[in-house]
Amino acid sequence: MHRARLVSLGILFFLAAGVVYAQASGDLLSQLTKPHDYSLKRISSYDRSGGNDDYRPLAPGEVLTLLDEAGPGEISHIWITIASDERFHLKKMVLRVYWDGEASPSVEAPVGDFFGQGMGEYFLYQSVPLSVGGDKALNCFFPMPFQKHARITLTNEGLQRAEAVYWNMDLRAYKSALPSDTLYFHAQYRQAAPNKAIPGNKFNLDGKDNYVWMEATGHGHFAGVTMSVLENQDGWWGEGDDMFFVDGEKLPSINGTGSEDYFLGAWDFGGKPFAYGLFGAPIVGAELEGGRWSVYRFHLDSPIPFTKSLRATIEHGHANDRGDNFYSVAYWYQSEPHGAFPTLPTAEMRIPHLSPASRDQK
Repeated sequence: MHRARLVSLGILFFLAAGVVYAQASGDLLSQLTKPHDYSLKRISSYDRSGGNDDYRPLAPGEVLTLLDEAGPGEISHIWITIASDERFHLKKMVLRVYWDGEASPSVEAPVGDFFGQGMGEYFLYQSVPLSVGGDKALNCFFPMPFQKHARITLTNEGLQRAEAVYWNMDLRAYKSALPSDTLYFHAQYRQAAPNKAIPGNKFNLDGKDNYVWMEATGHGHFAGVTMSVLENQDGWWGEGDDMFFVDGEKLPSINGTGSEDYFLGAWDFGGKPFAYGLFGAPIVGAELEGGRWSVYRFHLDSPIPFTKSLRATIEHGHANDRGDNFYSVAYWYQSEPHGAFPTLPTAEMRIPHLSPASRDQK
């Protein structure tokens, strides 16, 4: 077993049989010797009659409330699994989270994309904050504190009834208010299907036509992104640089060297999938029209702070010269209130479809 690097969160990565697993080290284990000032609650879909029907059906157009709890508290883990015969139900069901009675959600994403399944089909992977286990087990470990109230919903925007939705959520209920500077968890879905290609473009300093992962106003820090790519033309999609614009910058103070570099791979990912604790490319496709890819990077070691605003972006091809489809969810923490989210595309628009004509965009 090969020991990988130790990050500041105290996470050790171990290589075993070619797969990297994240294991809790000192920081997590040391907490077991200390008293905790919360009561643990399990919010779940268990059968209230005492039977074994521990699920809820979800009809087309229906909104299912998964959690509705008063604070102060912190959601420490979310597990969801869905039984549905509808293809792309991961893209057609929408997860939303509301903090402290807000009217607009702080989390809004297709449920599959939120858990890194951006192509709308299940695959297994493991990272520190998100993982998908066998079979179809969606897990999130991002801590989600709140002062007054938390509400989580799942909406079926598909055409078929989901026969069963199961969920288990771990909630730390506190007796006293959280510190006043506690930041709230946010997640925002975006897509470009396709990106607008700018053929022949050679230079890009200001990120004008970049794909945007998220835009936020307020103060907080960026925690990471999951992204999936559907290639609309042959060739390598990943020559794009990541660019982060902090507090209204005209030029990015953080500028990367290429898409696979940002996701901490190299050389087109070498044609091999991988999934580590903070970064990975669990789906690596062919560099051909129709190729499918899924990647992620979490900045848990060094979140990107902002005091007024943040615009997180990446080029689509070198200087935005490609028109592939991008689907992403950005994750960050910030004070409330948050800025307006873009309108969520319709369920049909969220389903990955080839757009070959994008290669000819001018």
